[in-house]
This record gives sequence, C-alpha cells and structure tokens, in this order.
Amino acid sequence: VNSIEQITAYDDYNLYRMDVTYDYSIDDVINYGITDNQSMIDAILKETLPLLPVHMKAPNFGCSAFGTVSDRNILMGRNYDFKRDTSAMLVYCTPKDGYKSVALAALDNISANQPDISMAKKLACLTAPFICLDGMNEKGVSIAVLTLDSEPVNQSTGKQKIFTTLAIRLVLDRAATTQEAVDLLSAYDMHAMAGRDYHFFINDAASDARVVEWDPRDPNRAFKATPVRQVTNFYACYGDEVLPNQKNDELGHGKERAVAIADVLDAHAGAQDEAVAWKALRAAAQEPNPEDITSNTQWSVIFDNTEPAAAITLRRHWGDVDAFAL
Repeated sequence: VNSIEQITAYDDYNLYRMDVTYDYSIDDVINYGITDNQSMIDAILKETLPLLPVHMKAPNFGCSAFGTVSDRNILMGRNYDFKRDTSAMLVYCTPKDGYKSVALAALDNISANQPDISMAKKLACLTAPFICLDGMNEKGVSIAVLTLDSEPVNQSTGKQKIFTTLAIRLVLDRAATTQEAVDLLSAYDMHAMAGRDYHFFINDAASDARVVEWDPRDPNRAFKATPVRQVTNFYACYGDEVLPNQKNDELGHGKERAVAIADVLDAHAGAQDEAVAWKALRAAAQEPNPEDITSNTQWSVIFDNTEPAAAITLRRHWGDVDAFAL
C-alpha cells in the first residue's frame, strides 16, 4: 500500500498507480470454487485480505477496443465507458510464476475512488490485480473486456470455472501470444460477473487480434475466437448481422462506434501510429448519459505491444496524457 501514488490532480476522480509485490496465487483464486458473484468476491478477498472486512462490488463495463498495424509498432487502443465516474488505478504486477504486466482497475468497484484518505481504502486496493478491466504484459499481449446485451454466460461443461476479471489476470500472467490466451481461456467454463455478459478483445506483438466470446445462440454457449480489427458492445462472431445506431437484441449494440474507428484506421492504412490511435479513440469516445450503461468514457488507453508501454488519459482530457513504460 505504500507504493500507491496519485498521478493526476482532478477534483474527485483521478489516476493512481501501485506496485503489487505481495505473492498472490492466481491458481488458488481459480480453485476457490466460483459459482456466483458472491463466491467470486469471496475468492478475491480470501487471497488478498483474508482477515479484513472490505466491501467490494461486482463491476460492470462498456467500451470500445481496436488494434492497429503500421510499419513500426503494434498498438491496442481502448476506451473504457461506464455511466458512473470512477478513479483508475494503474496496477503493476510482477508475479513469481508469470509475466510482468500493467493493467487498469476502476476504483469505484472497491469503493476506493480516493484511496489515500484512509488505510481501509488503501488496503482495498490490494484486490486490484483481480479486478483489472484491461492491460498488457511484457510479452506484448494486451486484453480488454467489453460488455454485451446477451444473457450472462455461466457454462457448466465440467471444466474448472473462471470469472470475468480473473480471466484478464490469467491472460496477463500466463499468455505470451494471442493464441496462448485463446488456449488458456478455452480450457475453462466462464462465469460472467455482475449480471451482465462480456467478451474480450486480445491483441499481441504480432498483431494477432481476436475477440473471445461465448455464442449466445448455442445452448451450451460454445467458445469462439473471431479475428477482428475493432469491436464494441456487439458479438464479433455475428458482426455482419449487427446494425449501427440501434439495439440488436442479444447480438448487442455500438456498431456505429466500431464503424467510426474503422473509418479512422482505413484513412491511415499502413501508417496507424499513436496519433492515429488517439484519433480513433476520440472518434469512439462517449459523453455522459445516465440512461446508457456504456456511455461516459472514463479512460482511454493505448497499449504498445511492440515496446511494452501505456499512454492514458481520463474522461476525455485529450490534452492531458500520461505515459508509462512497463
């Protein structure tokens, strides 16, 4: 907790960073026995704060994500959209049995938007490795979670269960390529958190960009990994059936944001550098709308998969970007 540092100086919701040096076990959390949201929270707290009463909410998330290709670096851009304002924590992890990574957690989900006002809130931040919503590891694998409109997946095929944000931690700690990430996630039964459904956008240093999903039209919610360049809150495996500027029942919404990203990237084919990535993020960013859970861009981040680093801005402060090397 002594490593927690405030980076920005806005009013109430800021960017922080912390270095996770305690010896957590992702395997112990997976093996806890996840059956619902409460057991997911219990598993996290048992691993991080076994003796302390800390309140934690199961998070919700919106978002846009894309991968770029240029003659230099492979980038992943990501807007995290959620109607309720939140502070963000840059979480640096160096696990003994995994890869170094930097990832972002929404502090509103652990009631710690101002972690420096009490020791209790600082201690709550120790759960951050297991509630990250996007991130990148030293091998150049980046991952982001995005919400969907389908019924929450809760597979029961006999495999070990894993939940949404733990899947992100698993990929960051253990995957050196997108293919390895796909193989890891396909080995588990997925339990979606907080009463919503989700998919994952994954990219790597070789620009292998895919969306991992659980088919809403299959009674068994079959695992699918679809190659795409950009995605928002609709099923990539049924992308051709999704129309912009409307709800598409269980197939999702937000196609217009994916189109806006595609227009920017197509206009700069072969030269999709960081400036172009920021332009695409701005094209897909959203203003606050209390009626829309996937509105109100909380942070925008670019992960450099080639030379592992991150650049981030909060709540559309496009002229105020913080950059961090892994």
